[in-house]
Amino acid sequence: MRKIVIGIVLAFVISFIFKKCTEDKMSKTVINEHSALIAKQIKNVGKLVVTEGYFSDAYGYKDTKTYFNIPSEKQALVIVNAEVTVSYDLSKIEFTIDSVNKILKIKSIPKEEIKIYPELEYYDVESGYFNKFSAEDYNKINKIVKERITKKVEASNLQINAENRLISELAKFYILTNSLGWTLQYNQTEIDSQDKLEILKL
Repeated sequence: MRKIVIGIVLAFVISFIFKKCTEDKMSKTVINEHSALIAKQIKNVGKLVVTEGYFSDAYGYKDTKTYFNIPSEKQALVIVNAEVTVSYDLSKIEFTIDSVNKILKIKSIPKEEIKIYPELEYYDVESGYFNKFSAEDYNKINKIVKERITKKVEASNLQINAENRLISELAKFYILTNSLGWTLQYNQTEIDSQDKLEILKL
C-alpha cells in the first residue's frame, strides 16, 4: 500500500513538473513571437511619413556695384512656385524590446525633414554694363528664395499636419502592444491611452 501511495505521489510530481515545463516553454514561445511581431510592425512603418504643400512667392532682386564712381545696377523679378515636403524617416526610430517585462521602449524619434523644391521664373531681367548676371547671382537668389519659403512653411500648418500624420503612424505601436498585453513607453513615460501619444510630438 505504501508503495502504491509513493508511486501515485511520484507520478503526480512528475506530471506537475512536466506540465510546468511545458507551460513555461509555451509562454516563452508566445513572448518570442510577440517580440518578433512588434519588431516587424516597427519595420513595416519605417517608411517616410510625408505631408506636401505648395507655396508661391514674388521676389525683386536688385544689386548695384560702382565702377569708377559710376553705378551699375542689375535687377530681376523672380516668381517662385515651390513644392515643400515635411517627412519623418521612421526607420531611424531608436527602440528596445523588453521581452521579460513585455515593454516596448521608444527611445527617440527622428526630427522632421523639410525639403523645398523651388521652380523659379525670371522676368524683367536687366543687367548693367559693368554688372552682368552671373552664376553667383543665381545661387544667391536660390538661397534667398529658400529662406523666404522656409519662413512661409513655419508660419503655415504644414508641420502640424505632418505631426498628426506621425501620430497616426505611431498609434499602430500602441494598438499592437495593447492588444498583446504589452506596455508602450516613450522616454520612461508609459503610453496607456491614444491621447498620450501627443507627447511623441517633437
